[in-house]
Amino acid sequence: MGMSKAVKVPDPAKLDAMPFEEALKKLEAIVEALESEDLPLESLLTRFEEGTRLAKACQDRLADAELKIQKLEKNSAGELSLKPLPPEITGEEPN
Repeated sequence: MGMSKAVKVPDPAKLDAMPFEEALKKLEAIVEALESEDLPLESLLTRFEEGTRLAKACQDRLADAELKIQKLEKNSAGELSLKPLPPEITGEEPN
């Protein structure tokens, strides 16, 4: 096994099973390494690739969560209308 394989890139199937928080932590670590370490180009590319996969995995998780929330709201409201925000959140003056 050559030294060039020092950074192990997880396969997408394993990424899907990874908890969101863990994926986020790994992504932060990669960003930190890219910013601070003086890495050879090959390592940079490998980490960048891994980071891209992690970012996509995180985005997919968030999209799933958003869909679930919308479904919950739909179920509780009986229709797909998103709940109107109370005036204090939108910043509008109450009439």
